[in-house]
Amino acid sequence: MDAKREAATAIVRRLRSEGFPAYLVGGCVRDMLAGRTPKDYDVTTRATPDQVLALFPDALTVGAQFGVVIVPQEAGNVEVATFRSDGLYADGRHPTEVRFAETPQEDVQRRDFTINGLLYDPVSDQVLDYVGGQADLRAHRLRTIGDPFARFREDRLRMLRAVRFTARFNFQLDSAALEAIRRLAPQIHSVSAERVRDEIVKILTEGPPRAGFELLDQSGLLVEVLPEIQRMQGVEQPPEFHPEGDVWIHTLMMLEGLRQPTSTLALGVLLHDVGKPPTFSVRERIRFDNHVEVGAKMAEEICRRLRLSARETERIVELVRHHLRFKDFPRMKRSTQLRFIRMEGFDEHLELHRLDCLSSHRDLTNYEMARRMLEETPQQEIKPVPLLRGNDLIAQGYRPGPIFKAILQVVEDAQLEGRIHDRPEALRLVKQQFPVGSE
Repeated sequence: MDAKREAATAIVRRLRSEGFPAYLVGGCVRDMLAGRTPKDYDVTTRATPDQVLALFPDALTVGAQFGVVIVPQEAGNVEVATFRSDGLYADGRHPTEVRFAETPQEDVQRRDFTINGLLYDPVSDQVLDYVGGQADLRAHRLRTIGDPFARFREDRLRMLRAVRFTARFNFQLDSAALEAIRRLAPQIHSVSAERVRDEIVKILTEGPPRAGFELLDQSGLLVEVLPEIQRMQGVEQPPEFHPEGDVWIHTLMMLEGLRQPTSTLALGVLLHDVGKPPTFSVRERIRFDNHVEVGAKMAEEICRRLRLSARETERIVELVRHHLRFKDFPRMKRSTQLRFIRMEGFDEHLELHRLDCLSSHRDLTNYEMARRMLEETPQQEIKPVPLLRGNDLIAQGYRPGPIFKAILQVVEDAQLEGRIHDRPEALRLVKQQFPVGSE
């Protein structure tokens, strides 16, 4: 038994010792029955928040108005929720009234999916199933508890969660639930951008992302949350470079190749060709003129819409902006190559390029060249200590100004290319190319 499970079980035993029924509940039970190690363990009990706080004085009261208390444990926090039955959900997220319930049977009826409505008694080692969750687990089926329209109207984010769970566990989405999502999909706009973002990132990073995005499309949610991605469908590409098909198919193939990606790499892959639909044209062949810059601007707008952090947004936009540079890698000067591979997060740029190649022409020549340079070049050659700085130029009689940037770049180019090796050589180069007084 892992430490987190032991901690949650100890809480259950303590509650039981005080006369309160208590069980493990939700995703942890689902994962245990499926043979997966849960990330977290949640407890549900008849004890009210005040009674839980009396037993665990260091508990945190975040969410206490909804019957939820966080009990800190050395192995990790454990969420303890009081049995409850919710009233109406006026805002599509929070119930207008929370009524504490007496039995676990009442409590599970308010939960989202049958596989998340299972209870486990760690004392007697018994599963309590009042919603048919075990049968759905065995059948690899995702089904809501009760009427899917009611469950999705209570919290519209559940529509995206349905897609995520279905893809993640390789399940089939219940036909009634799928129909409900198709009809209610436009209501996803009532959900905050942050909550939508979190689900999209989980679909991309928990995997398999291709299955998730195909279901987002089939359910009608894709056009609502990421219309720019939906517009990739049917946008043909030059077959000599993209024998796999249109931009949508190409992107799905790249998503399929992701392996435990960071959120920025996954979003970079998703958005790398987002500029192709608006720049599509046909002349002597299919063209997407300036699609990289158009795509970088669109990616930034999408990231801001989804409330991604400034740092994440910058990385994703850079992945989009630089993804075509690899085609010119063999023809770059060595100084340009070294500046490219020392970019922050270059491992993500490299992996995006690898997936891009494998999902189109399958030629990895430039990828291998860049990978070898990154692996074989000492760090001090990739980013050497500068031979000259601005103060050195001032000491030589140069007036500070925009010319300093050009001078220092010429010096660094020569240093990266191995044409100069020390400060005296750098000064000679500067005086030859930028005589004092000519700047």
